[in-house]
Amino acid sequence: MIVKQRVAGSLRDYAALTKPHIILLLLVTTVPAMVLAADGWPGAWVITATLVGGAMAAGGAASVNMYVDRDIDALMTRTQGRPIPAGRIPADHALVLGLALGFGACTWLWITVTATAAILALLGFVHYAFIYSVYLKRRTSHNTVLGGIAGALPPMVGWAAVTDSVTLEAVMLFAIVFCWQPAHFWALAVRLEQDYRRAHIPMMPVIAGQQETRRQIVLYSVATVAATVLLGAVMEFGWFYFGAALLSGAQFIACSLRMYRTPLHDNGTDLFRYSTTYLTIVFLAMTLERLLPF
Repeated sequence: MIVKQRVAGSLRDYAALTKPHIILLLLVTTVPAMVLAADGWPGAWVITATLVGGAMAAGGAASVNMYVDRDIDALMTRTQGRPIPAGRIPADHALVLGLALGFGACTWLWITVTATAAILALLGFVHYAFIYSVYLKRRTSHNTVLGGIAGALPPMVGWAAVTDSVTLEAVMLFAIVFCWQPAHFWALAVRLEQDYRRAHIPMMPVIAGQQETRRQIVLYSVATVAATVLLGAVMEFGWFYFGAALLSGAQFIACSLRMYRTPLHDNGTDLFRYSTTYLTIVFLAMTLERLLPF
C-alpha cells in the first residue's frame, strides 16, 4: 500500500510539471479553430492527433519552464509547493521530460497531421520554454505580452492541422488569444505583486505600478472583444455568435473596469476567474455557429 501511494504521488508530481490546467485551456482554443478551418467537423482522427500533439507541446514547455523557474519558484509563496522546489522531483528530470515531450510533439504532428502544424507547435514550445522562461520573464515588464505569443499559437496549430496553411482567419484567432492573455494574467499578477517583487521578476505591477497595470487590463480587454467582433464579421457568423461574444465580452470589460475603478477592494480575483470562462464561451460559440443550423 505504501509503495502504491508513493508511485501515485510521483505520477501526480510528474503530471503537475506539465501544468494540466494550462494544457486544457490551450486545447479549448484548438478544436474550434479546426472546426472553422474545416467549415464543419474535421474528423475524429485529426482532432485526436492534434490534441495529443498540442498537449505534448504545451506540457513539455511547462515542464522546461518549471526547470528554469526552480530558483524563483522557491521564493514565491504561490509556487513553493511545486514538485521541484519542494524537493519531490529532481530538476533534471523535469528538463528531460520537457524536451522529450516538446520535440516528440513536433515529430508526432508532422507524421499524423501536417508539417505546418508541427512547425507552429515547435515554435510555441521553443518560445515559451526558452525565449520567455529564460529571457523575457526575468528581464522585461513586457514579458506577459511578448510571452503570450506561445499561448496564442494553439488556434493556428489547429487551423494548420486541417489546412496545412496559415490564413488571415488563423491570424485573427491568434489575435483574440494574444489580446486576452495580458488581461487574464495581469489580473493574477496584481494580486501576487509582492510574490513577484520578492523573486525580482519584473511583472507589470512591480515595474509600472498597480494602477497602470489595471488601466492596461481595461485596454486589453476592450481589444480582445474588438478582435472577436472583427473575426465574426470576416467569418460571416450569425446572431448566435455575435450574441454570445458581445454579452460575454461586455461582462469581461465590466469586470476589468470594476477592477480599475475600485483598486482598494478588487484584487483581480473575479476578473481572473471570469476571463477563462469568457474565452471558453467565445470559442464554444464559434464551434456551435459552424456545427448547428442557426
